[in-house]
Formats: sequence, C-alpha cells, structure tokens
Amino acid sequence: MKSYSCKLVELSQFTDFVYKLVLKPDQDAPFIAGQYLTVVMGEKDKRPFSIANSPTSDVIELHIGASEHNPYAMEVIDKVKATGELTVEIASGKAFYREESKRPVILIAGGTGFSYVKSILDYSLTTANKQPIFVYWGVKQPEHLYAHQTLVQLAEQHSHITYIPVVEEGEVAGGRTGLVHKAVLADFVSLEGYDVYIAGRFEMSGAAREDFRAQGIEEAHLYGDAFEFIK
Repeated sequence: MKSYSCKLVELSQFTDFVYKLVLKPDQDAPFIAGQYLTVVMGEKDKRPFSIANSPTSDVIELHIGASEHNPYAMEVIDKVKATGELTVEIASGKAFYREESKRPVILIAGGTGFSYVKSILDYSLTTANKQPIFVYWGVKQPEHLYAHQTLVQLAEQHSHITYIPVVEEGEVAGGRTGLVHKAVLADFVSLEGYDVYIAGRFEMSGAAREDFRAQGIEEAHLYGDAFEFIK
C-alpha cells in the first residue's frame, strides 16, 4: 500500500449517523472497485473503510457510520473536521470486482457495507459488462436506505440491474422485511453459477456464508473481505 495526503472536499450527512466524506488525494491513487483504504490515525492506528466510488473518479468517497457510541469511526470524522485533511493508505482487500467474469452478479450490503457495493456497481456501469446484477441492501429501518432513490432510478435506467431493499423493522415499497441474506436465499433456488459479493457486519457475512453453502454457492466465487478474518 501507498500513503496519500488528502484534502477534505466534502463532509455531509446521509442520516443522523452516516457521514459522506469526499477526499482529494495529493496524487493519483489507483485501486480496484471493491477495495478499501485505511485512515492513518497514528503509526500503529490505521482504520479501514470501504471506498464508495468508482476508480474512474479522481476523488475518494467514504460512507462512515459514526456516532458517540462508535468512537472508532467518530474520531476520524472529528479529525477531518478539525484539520481539513487525512492521511490514507490505498488500497487493500481481495474481494474486489472480477471485471473479466461474465457470470451474473449478486451484490449484498448490510448497512454502510453499501459503500463497497456502490463502488462495484458504479464501476460496472463504465464497462461493457451487461450480465444481470442483483443488488440487495439490508438495513434496520427504511430511513437508513440513504441511497434508495438513486438505486431505484438506476434499476429503471438499466435493464440488467435489479434492486431489492430489505429492512428488518418496517416495510419498504418493492422490498422485503427480514434479514438481507435470507432474501437472497428466498429468491434463488441455487447460487451456483453466480459471483456473489458481500459486505457488512462480520456476523452477517459469516451467517450468509453458512446458509449459502447449503444453496450451492461456489466459494471461489463468494467475495467478502470479512472472510479474511472469520474462518
């Protein structure tokens, strides 16, 4: 990985606890869609966040879930507010988009794991790939779907994209109630033949992998950085 000094371009909020952070690196900072960076808070304190934009952009976008109950992330927000800059290291992660694959794609996000999915989805639209893409985004409550209308519009504009929002509590038009990976299981008789990308809490990723095994997933085509840490 390489270190970059970044200037703050935008700091705004999608919700009460999800921040949009846009940074401008001091030089070209190449990465592959689906990879993540680390924010350097100290010599031995480096905090990972998924990159939310396509690598075709000249800025870095992050979606950070932060609150007083999550100081690990909130300290990053406080630092960039105070200084107007951050040092980051780019890029890490093996769960990046396999652009050369022609298999249909299932993108699964829990919460701000959507940033990982967004990077892959945005980049895929710049390629010649037109195989089916199914986007599943799971959150606690409907108001947490901070990019809902954008995804609805993308699905309307691109016939190969299907968007399924999933909420644990409440209802959302055109969506499901329950756990996001359970919605995938309900929709696919078999996961054989698909490239499946997943990001969210480790517990969600682990539970999904176990259930997907019973649904025929080929684990060489199940991509999630969580799997580097949970066995």
